[in-house]
Amino acid sequence: MVRTLESDESSTPSSSKPRDRLFVDNDTGIDDALALAYLCACDHVKIEAVTSTPGNADVDQVAANNRALLAFCGRPEVPVLIGEGQPMQIALVTTPETHGPQGVGYATLPDRNDDRLNSVHAADYWIEAARANPGELTILLSAPLTNFALALRREPRLPWLLRKVVIMGGAFYYQGNTTPTAEWNTHVDPHAAKEVFAAYTVAAEQGLPSEKLPIVCSLDTTERFEMQPEFLTQLAVEAGCAEPELVLPNDPEGTLSNSSNPLVRYLSDALRFYFEFHRHYDQGYIAHVHDYFAAGVAAGTLDYQSRPATVDVETESKLLFGTTVADFRGLWGKPANAHIVTGNDPEAGFAELLTRLGALARKLDTNS
Repeated sequence: MVRTLESDESSTPSSSKPRDRLFVDNDTGIDDALALAYLCACDHVKIEAVTSTPGNADVDQVAANNRALLAFCGRPEVPVLIGEGQPMQIALVTTPETHGPQGVGYATLPDRNDDRLNSVHAADYWIEAARANPGELTILLSAPLTNFALALRREPRLPWLLRKVVIMGGAFYYQGNTTPTAEWNTHVDPHAAKEVFAAYTVAAEQGLPSEKLPIVCSLDTTERFEMQPEFLTQLAVEAGCAEPELVLPNDPEGTLSNSSNPLVRYLSDALRFYFEFHRHYDQGYIAHVHDYFAAGVAAGTLDYQSRPATVDVETESKLLFGTTVADFRGLWGKPANAHIVTGNDPEAGFAELLTRLGALARKLDTNS
């Protein structure tokens, strides 16, 4: 039985919980795509909507990736929405060198028409849904926090209305992956992140229960989810593929998968690009799948430990722009506004991912 473990809070076995209702806000993104495919593979998760935020790619490309991936994974009914197209105060910077020109590495999916692209602003959609379903909805934020900051402006009671908020972002006692101290999502829109944590400080001062504070999955623990290319070989076996799936460091860059299974082929082509990127930056032929871990926290399927802290974001200093700072000891004299994940179990997490994706891959292969 899998449990969500938090050192500062009590835990409930996931098997006793009602079906989890999730809003996913992402900037797809290779690891975003992996996380979304995983959530599609979780029978206990109902994805209420996927909202698209610019980051790894521009917002239109992110929405196109989300529409195509949801349809591919058998969830064509899930609405896809767009919020803001730019960060709050600075110009948008995307990462084609990290995630490829379309955001999903070498992978391709059939383009989808805009028939599922809801015209309601993402922030307004969250607010309406939260008001109609108080205490029932979880938001997974694996992108810059632009749209969530706007939602909190428009509805300051949102922290009380939501069941849970999970944020992938920040770096505390850990090197940044964009600057020496700043993590990518926070660095793309640090003003939005600062506003989100400030809103939760106000909410905490007004008596917001501790269990409703955001759970922050920072680089300190997401980079422990270091995928090796052998994972794809194991996934092909789990999916029942007759042929082996080998993604090797000495393959020519851009080699495409020949797998007969569509999900194995898609993930292999996406992740190969990610392996190559990490090698270019002297990290080895590996892939840090940050957003999958955050998705597992949101879905209640992965173990973790956390500590309460007061988080703020630097937006003035050129040297430390986008850096997240955590006060664990109350030195600022402010209440905790977040729970920062301090420990997790990558081995168990990858076993969970393999089982879920393998089952989805077999299902998609049967239906193709």
